[in-house]
This record gives sequence, structure tokens and C-alpha cells, in this order.
Amino acid sequence: MTNNSSTTAVRFNKVSRYFGEVKAVDQVDLDIQDGEFFSMLGPSGSGKTTCLRMIAGFDRPTAGSIHLYGQDVSNLPPYERNVNTVFQDYALFPHMNVGENIAYGLMVKKVSKEERAKRVDEMLELVQLAGYAGRKPSQLSGGQRQRVALARALINHPKVLLLDEPLGALDLKLRQQMQVELKAIQKRVGITFIFVTHDQEEAITMSDRIAVFSQGGIEQVGSPLEIYEKPASAFVAGFVGTSNLISGEVARRLAGSENTFSLRPEKIHLGATLEASPKDVISVDGVVRDVIYLGLYTRYLVEIEGGIDLVVVEQNLKTTSMDVLSAKGRKVKLSWHRDHINPLGG
Repeated sequence: MTNNSSTTAVRFNKVSRYFGEVKAVDQVDLDIQDGEFFSMLGPSGSGKTTCLRMIAGFDRPTAGSIHLYGQDVSNLPPYERNVNTVFQDYALFPHMNVGENIAYGLMVKKVSKEERAKRVDEMLELVQLAGYAGRKPSQLSGGQRQRVALARALINHPKVLLLDEPLGALDLKLRQQMQVELKAIQKRVGITFIFVTHDQEEAITMSDRIAVFSQGGIEQVGSPLEIYEKPASAFVAGFVGTSNLISGEVARRLAGSENTFSLRPEKIHLGATLEASPKDVISVDGVVRDVIYLGLYTRYLVEIEGGIDLVVVEQNLKTTSMDVLSAKGRKVKLSWHRDHINPLGG
């Protein structure tokens, strides 16, 4: 299937959803393109899951409209929308085997037994579970059950696949493996995936674009690179990764303006002065207040003049745990490139 990036798959036009006095979603405008892997990222209660439910038809907007491929579906029931949903708890039928679970939607549509068997085999191949058709869900691991749920959702060839925190129940290593597999499956089938998560690593790993939600609205929409390197607000800077937020007198002294800016911990060099023109580098003296050794890297908490702490992250390329832990209490020089400062809009 070829993607047409100029086609809008899902459009939110001033969409709001109120529950009594609570504004779960408030005046959201959003376009999601055909063939995108699009993530809705945010903390609990930010509105992302409510938006997904409104696309699915499980919930309806209080105001505004939702369009799927140009059609206003705001008041259509779920079964009249060409979308399918994969849930965190898999929602597989325990009394059916894997093949029957995957074929269920085709059976409801009265597709012939031969066609069902053919398409089930195709789906099992797609999710790397060939030969598992006769097993019961209870005989599968969490990752395998998640793949079955994915196959069941894809067998009907939906135009949009909705994924509601589908990896949340998996352990870390399996979750990371499934992130790669899920992205690969999306590329193969070429349909629009809309993925809801509160896990920034998941969103950054898999997405073409991300919408960062907060308090019922969207703070920023952009590619993972844009969201991480150029956060539009203090909320985005703090929620997606770790950021140092610097404002007031310290910001004026370091960057020439009291306006808040963000600075990622890995952009700060500890110890050696950067080799660059002095006008391109900002340097400041500090004292290491705390050291957290994390194996792959070390996180330092450095107090600088003005009484604020900066988080600094360095990979442990040559050092040992004893080396880094001995840095506590040491006077150090911090430096970073001026163009790594990111001014914030709010």
C-alpha cells in the first residue's frame, strides 16, 4: 500500500469534550496524515485517551467535529467507522484459539471459511506467529498476546489503527522489542497508526510525529527531533526527557535575557572547556552536590552561582563507578554551546 502524505486521515476541528465541569479536551485542532505513525503523548488526565476514544466513536465531542478522510464522523457509531482499536489488556476471547480470535471480525462479516483461513495465515506471518493458530491465549506470553490483538485489529484492513497504551503491561525489555516490531509492522501495512502513551521513550522511538498533551490541550506537535531539541514550552521540556529550566537573574547572566530557557543535561560538558570561539560557548563554575551512577551514564547535580542546580549527564566511556562517585563536593567548570540554549514560549 502506498502512502499519500498529502491526505489528511484524521482532522480535529475545535474539538472539546466536557464531563460536567471537567474539560477533558478543550478546543483541540489537529491534523494526522495518511500513513503516519502518530503518537499522542501526555500524563494521565491530559486528554489523549479521550481524543482516541472520540476517533474510535466510543465517545462523542461536546463541541467541534472529527473527520476521517474528509468525512464528518462526529456522530457515527464505532461500527460505521473504518478504524480498529488495540487495547492494553488485549481483550482476547479466552475460549477461542488464536486463529479464531484473529478471524472473529471476518466471521461477523460472514466472510467464507477459506478466505478467513487465508487471511489469518497472512496476519500470523505479519506478526511473526506462524503456526500459533491452534493455541489458546492462556498459552501465550504477554508479547505474543499483544501480537494476536494486533493481528485481529489489522485483518479487517482498517484505514486507521488506534493503539491505547498497548505495550503498558509488558516488561521493559519486551516493551522495547515490541516498539521496534510495531514500527516495522506499520511500515509494512502502510496504514495510519495513532498511538496513545505516557511513555516519552515509546513516542520518540516509534513516531513520525508526536502531539504532546497537557490539561486537555496540545502543547506542541512535531517530529521527535523537534519535540526533543526545540520544546515549545516548559511543560514539553520537562515532560519529554529531562531539561534544566533557567530563568531570571541567572538566565540574564548566562544568556543575556531573564526569559526562561531550557538546556538538556547531555549538552553540558563537565570539566574540559569546549574548543570553540568564546562567543559561541557559555561557561560557569559550580560544585558537584550529588552523583548518581547509572551504569551506562552518570547524572551529576551541580550547584552554580545564584544557588540553582543544573543536571549534567555524561556517558561512562572511560570512568568507573569509583571515579564518578569521588566527584561529589568537587569544584568543576561547566560549559555548553550557546546554540544549545532553547528559549521557551511558556
